[in-house]
Amino acid sequence: MKKYIVAVSALAMLWSCQSDEKYENYNRDPKNPTEVASDFLFTNATVSLEDYMASPNVNEPLFRFFGQYLTTTTYLDEPNYDFTARQNPDAVWSEFYRDVIFDLQDAKRVVRENGELEQAEIDARLGQLEVVEVYAWHVLVDSFGDIPYTEAVQADAFPQPKFDDDMAIYEDLVSRLNSVNALLNAGQGYTSADVIFKGDMGKWVKFANSLKLRLGMRLADVNPSLSQSTVESAVADGVLTSNDDNVTLEYQSNDPNTNPLWEDFVQSGRSDFLASETIVDYMNALEDPRREVYFDENIAGGYVGGDYGGSNNFGSFTHIGDPFLDPTREGILIDYAEVEFNLSKAADLGYNVGGDAESHYNAAITASLEYWGISSDAIDAYLGQSSVAYDGSVEQYATQYWIAMFDNPFQGWSVWRLYDAPALNLPTDSGTFVPLRYTYPVDEQNLNNANYIDAATAIGGDDAQTPVFWDVSSPDQSTYDGGTE
Repeated sequence: MKKYIVAVSALAMLWSCQSDEKYENYNRDPKNPTEVASDFLFTNATVSLEDYMASPNVNEPLFRFFGQYLTTTTYLDEPNYDFTARQNPDAVWSEFYRDVIFDLQDAKRVVRENGELEQAEIDARLGQLEVVEVYAWHVLVDSFGDIPYTEAVQADAFPQPKFDDDMAIYEDLVSRLNSVNALLNAGQGYTSADVIFKGDMGKWVKFANSLKLRLGMRLADVNPSLSQSTVESAVADGVLTSNDDNVTLEYQSNDPNTNPLWEDFVQSGRSDFLASETIVDYMNALEDPRREVYFDENIAGGYVGGDYGGSNNFGSFTHIGDPFLDPTREGILIDYAEVEFNLSKAADLGYNVGGDAESHYNAAITASLEYWGISSDAIDAYLGQSSVAYDGSVEQYATQYWIAMFDNPFQGWSVWRLYDAPALNLPTDSGTFVPLRYTYPVDEQNLNNANYIDAATAIGGDDAQTPVFWDVSSPDQSTYDGGTE
């Protein structure tokens, strides 16, 4: 319900202020609309997307458990990677298809049919909608593998949609991003309905190119030539260049427009979540200054993470830091630190991205530390540590990348899958390996069975340990050696 109220509030603001955006059919009865405005659909889809990317809730995506950033005190099924109890794959599937992609595609239709808009405005709005939609599609592919794409969200024509090959979908997403800059540069898009950049089209261009950079780096091991051309074109067209460009959604102080973290950490009144021993142990070993931000100092003598996947007493282990208890805490889709980490690996692979791997690695860590308010002296000291100073190893690179993605957990999980580092823990109760993908929803098995069977066969089995197409090296037992202990 929250996402709809957020969007209604945003739309009400649009109607009450002197906006440059035009609305058709002013004389319609506003209490009996015949069609939902594209502004509402755009806002609703964007908020729905970020809510799911940020949420720690055990009923939702579980990305903060997949990356082992959090663990629990009470609900142990999810950190032990049991998807059946709450049918988490079904929740993610329906949220992305119904509340994000469907709304965005419907908004595109409404925009194209809006006779009050100039073509430049139509193009710019379509560009904004396209970037968010590509983001949503890529999260679905990275989470499941093969998914319905060409026949998706077309219930009348395709009540039982086929599943498309995940690599083919990625190739199409890259193509869509190659075309989107022209739309974004055409004119002024959404302003007040844009809860990310408030209509700053230059930042939307950087968002699109930084997303293309992310997708390009996912392809490095499976299609090197497409990876290189995608990355180099993204950099040439302009990616994020500072934390000021970060792609974030600004939440508000009053429910229901608050950050999902606040809802589960504070508003619920419950004591369900702790910092996981996995990340706490790594950061303790590095004496990482971000500990004072990521974590609370509620334990005498330092930071002690909860037993990952085991039963924990809330008062005996380290809690989450104060910034994540703020209802206005922004939600992150892509940040500058991620961009610099991707550029570091691209440079290491010999791509023409400017600079070398070490300089981008240092810039990435610096961007993360500066974002969290760490002093320049502390940054210099951290980069000067022998264990942090660039040595070119995959393990060091991936560990630093993973630590920096603490509040962008989907990307953190993806870093671990792509580079098989850092070493994560086996959940205490189950000993289950970290998922490489979600299993397909129960509803797909029941309602779209023939296509489900074809998809499961095509990917090598509907199992959480079946990797998505870009994850070409499966982790071995050393990837679960208990971290730094």
